[in-house]
Amino acid sequence: TGGASGIGQGVALAFASEGANVAITYATSDPAETVAAIKDKGGKALAIKADLRLEKDADLIVKETIAAFGDLDVLVANSGGLLKRSRVVETSLELWNEALAINLTSTFLCCRAALRHMEAKKKGNIVLMSSLAAHDGGGFGASHYAATKGAVLTYIRALAKEVGPLGIRVNGLAPGLIATRFHDTFTPAEGRKATVERTPLRREGTPKDCAGAATFLASDDA
Repeated sequence: TGGASGIGQGVALAFASEGANVAITYATSDPAETVAAIKDKGGKALAIKADLRLEKDADLIVKETIAAFGDLDVLVANSGGLLKRSRVVETSLELWNEALAINLTSTFLCCRAALRHMEAKKKGNIVLMSSLAAHDGGGFGASHYAATKGAVLTYIRALAKEVGPLGIRVNGLAPGLIATRFHDTFTPAEGRKATVERTPLRREGTPKDCAGAATFLASDDA
């Protein structure tokens, strides 16, 4: 999900490089570049516009993927966002609920839809996207985002225990500073510079870094 840009795009292309057929979802980003790149790598590609806060759209993407490719082996639930930075005393209930919807509810709805198929065949792989913010509370004005990503982290652990005995693996990633539109929009240059200076490799992460981890977790090598 969220495969038309950023980390999601990197993951989609990495799976295509491993020989997978890839369905991506998008909301506002143009999926054409990602679809073309998947096809260039020899895979079949499907782009589905979806609002994953909605039950019907989460169910639809699973149905359309299976209709196009004949099966669903892996779900990478990646879509989400910060929305905006806001101090707690200035955070509206609407912002809080929207953060829950796009980061947590969308993850639950996509997992539920995928698991209805995976449980029937007793096989599958799920990779969910948490964040370093789940561990350290995130940057200034991101408590609503950090809280939802902390919930995703706990959901990963709970889901793994529930469906592992059925032959379905659940893992997660918790990226830190990744050079994407997310940080171009929400993180000041001085903050990014300070983070890089604390990072052993002295650079920001890339979508490709996350993609390698995602493809490994979805593989039998994991």
